[in-house]
Amino acid sequence: MSEQPPYLRIADELRQRIVEHVWEPGDRLPSRAQIGQECGVGENVVRRAQELLISQGVLEGRAGSGTYVAEARQRVRVVRSSAREQPTGSPFRQDMQALGRQSDWESRTEAKVPAPTEIAARLGIAEGELCVRTTYEFLADGRPVQLSTSWEPYDLTAGTLVVLPEGGPHAGAGVVNRMAVIGVTVSHAVEQPEPRQATTEEASLLGIQKAALVTHIRRTYYSDQGRPVETADIVVPAAHCEIVYEIPICR
Repeated sequence: MSEQPPYLRIADELRQRIVEHVWEPGDRLPSRAQIGQECGVGENVVRRAQELLISQGVLEGRAGSGTYVAEARQRVRVVRSSAREQPTGSPFRQDMQALGRQSDWESRTEAKVPAPTEIAARLGIAEGELCVRTTYEFLADGRPVQLSTSWEPYDLTAGTLVVLPEGGPHAGAGVVNRMAVIGVTVSHAVEQPEPRQATTEEASLLGIQKAALVTHIRRTYYSDQGRPVETADIVVPAAHCEIVYEIPICR
């Protein structure tokens, strides 16, 4: 039987100290050098152990301050379902209300952005064709819990009241309801979730460690004619959120 990697052994030791209340929630851990000396390993081994525990929500890293035992924090339930599209309101806001949390989001839209190769393929357009790109940061009680970057073909909404997803009379109405305004019926969405590590930028925006696990969801909305009308990259931190898929039953 192969020996357990050193960083997993150290992660178990650090976790055990928390279980035994040697360190309490909110306590700052000793330096990596000190832990490494106590455990007989190098600082890189301690770093990997801490990154693993951060990805699991046991520890949290604070830029410029150190590593701390994570405070008890209820995971946010993120429900994925096309059936939750409403004429008014936001599914995200509904989820937060159900948890008794304040919800909000920040967004930034850029029009006439050339489509990168992957986005063009997902939208069924030529690389470099113009799109409307909107980036979102979703907040629960003022803390970021989800990121999203949305792309829509510019020629689909140009010159209409819904060209800006977060501007005009239909701001924040969601893809399905906005497309209905211009006579486009969205029939279904396809989502492809996969786990990966957060990028440096994502970690900074979400307040998590760079090595922390996230779920990356590639979502594309299609019209009833089969045309992709929007595609998005949604990033959810695994330690802070649980993703639930709600599947309507057709009768």
